Amino acid sequence: MLPPAELAQPMLRQMATFGFQQDDVAHPKPQSALLHKVVQRRRGQPLGLAMISLEIARRLQIPLEGVNFPGHFLLRVPGADHLLDSCGGRRLYPKDCRDLLVRQFGPDMHLQIEHMRTASARAMVQRLSRNLRHLHQINDDLLASLKDATRVLEIGDANTSDYLARASLYQTLECPQAERFDLEHALLLTDDVVQKVRLTQRLQLLPSGKALH
Repeated sequence: MLPPAELAQPMLRQMATFGFQQDDVAHPKPQSALLHKVVQRRRGQPLGLAMISLEIARRLQIPLEGVNFPGHFLLRVPGADHLLDSCGGRRLYPKDCRDLLVRQFGPDMHLQIEHMRTASARAMVQRLSRNLRHLHQINDDLLASLKDATRVLEIGDANTSDYLARASLYQTLECPQAERFDLEHALLLTDDVVQKVRLTQRLQLLPSGKALH
């Protein structure tokens, strides 16, 4: 009986009733981000739950879009004055968003307009790949983490942190020439003077041979 623009929150609440909830963040595993695992387990990170919700909404012709909010991916009905939590559908107004930032990053983190921007499909896949890179790494699957790190770079618009993340993986895997490649790219991208000095020093410590990996 409701118009499509008012069905997003009921849909998210219904999904929560079916058991789609945020996974345990104390011991995160890659299955919290792998979408097919999220569907099977009905547990996952906010981004995974949001991507599944977006696909269901698309099929039901319910207007809904992703919001690349720091630390906790959110959803929004286009034109609405609030955001929606992908984990249950709670409405979040600007004050709620500021509180969410403070809880995750501390009082020095301030709400900015770019935090509320709509996420493109590419941005969502890249963020998902960054999450998987981290989850595979902390669970000691370095080769899987390396694949995720490479995907992040191949998608485009990679930042200094993305190159440094893959460089660290290459360092652990003892691939100095591949590590050098990423450190040099990170050096080109950074504007931080202190970071430039540290990267230059790190590059000087690497062997200069042309070993293949």
